[in-house]
Amino acid sequence: MSAPGSRSVGPEAITPAQALAFVERHGIVLEAARRGAVPSLADAVAGETLAGNWWAHAQGKRIFAATRAVRDARDVLVCRLVDGKVSFVHARLWPSLVRLAGRFPRERLARLREVHGDDGRHRVEEVPFPDWVDAATLAAGRRLDEGAACAALAGLSEASA
Repeated sequence: MSAPGSRSVGPEAITPAQALAFVERHGIVLEAARRGAVPSLADAVAGETLAGNWWAHAQGKRIFAATRAVRDARDVLVCRLVDGKVSFVHARLWPSLVRLAGRFPRERLARLREVHGDDGRHRVEEVPFPDWVDAATLAAGRRLDEGAACAALAGLSEASA
């Protein structure tokens, strides 16, 4: 994998388990879009910078599997943090989000959850911030120094318009 923000992510497609590790390593990852230094999971899985919709890409099924594995992970927040796009935030950054929550539109911190109805339709449920945050993370965020929280989320300000 190349550096975050680079447009070439390497020749090898990644597995769902590697996708989770990718999110953990980068901390904040976009599902498909690219903004500033925030990498795209779809690009990482495809092994190249995607043009257009990833559903039509030859690696579309692998991208789908990887994004669903990440969406289902307990230690990943699915929200619209970066520019209103589907964003994955690893749990290690949740205290920083708590500490700096006032700097973001509240709706961008809501946890998104895809629900499959009996009729086969999918809908997205939102759990508002801070309702999804556990007590330990709230406490850690309150104790966190503002400078440390800003440093943990470095690169996000250039990506969030």
